[in-house]
Amino acid sequence: MSNTQNQLIERLPKGVQKRFLARCEPFKLVLSAELSVRDTLLTHAYFPITGFISLVIDIDTHPPLEVGMVGREAMLGSELVLGLAKTPWRALVQGAGSCWRIEAGALRDAMNEMPALQGVVQRSLLIRLHQQALASACERFHPIGQRLARWLLMSQDRAHADHFHVTQEFISLMLGVRRVGVTQAASDLQNDGLIQYTRGELKVLDRAGLEARACSCYEADKLLHDTLMAAKT
Repeated sequence: MSNTQNQLIERLPKGVQKRFLARCEPFKLVLSAELSVRDTLLTHAYFPITGFISLVIDIDTHPPLEVGMVGREAMLGSELVLGLAKTPWRALVQGAGSCWRIEAGALRDAMNEMPALQGVVQRSLLIRLHQQALASACERFHPIGQRLARWLLMSQDRAHADHFHVTQEFISLMLGVRRVGVTQAASDLQNDGLIQYTRGELKVLDRAGLEARACSCYEADKLLHDTLMAAKT
């Protein structure tokens, strides 16, 4: 397990961290693994340390659409603070890595015994609800090029590297657009020297330029996270 820690766990008092981690198990995030299924009770919660997870929703016969992303700044399974939980989305590992995993019942017991843990999980759920509302507005109003730049920045933030593996087909599914649109948007970013993309391997060459190209939702998302995590309960 990496020396890096999940940021929600880092927010817990040291004694609570130790007690909580004693109930967790190390778990590998395997690329493309499905950690939860739509309309099925959550069996575990996951606290990523490295790697990241996409929350993907399926509507009728339409292509899947990403409605959220979970890295070491958050957790998968915060809905469990409400009791038994089903979700309308699937959770897919987008970036391989490692995490802490805890069984759903054990998490609920731990929250009852550790108020600090319950507060952190509640805050995580509130942030995700706000972020998903912002993502819905972004998908409706912003053009593909800006959304692609935002998505690449979000992926880079969670990959903690300037390069990662991703296919155009996968990006088109995450953004809910046709592959031809992703191809054109990615070509524009590459022609402008912002990224390098070859056979599924993407490298960010100009982070500042990519931030300037992204829609305002990228900065709004980060500000939302920082503000809500800092707010007094």
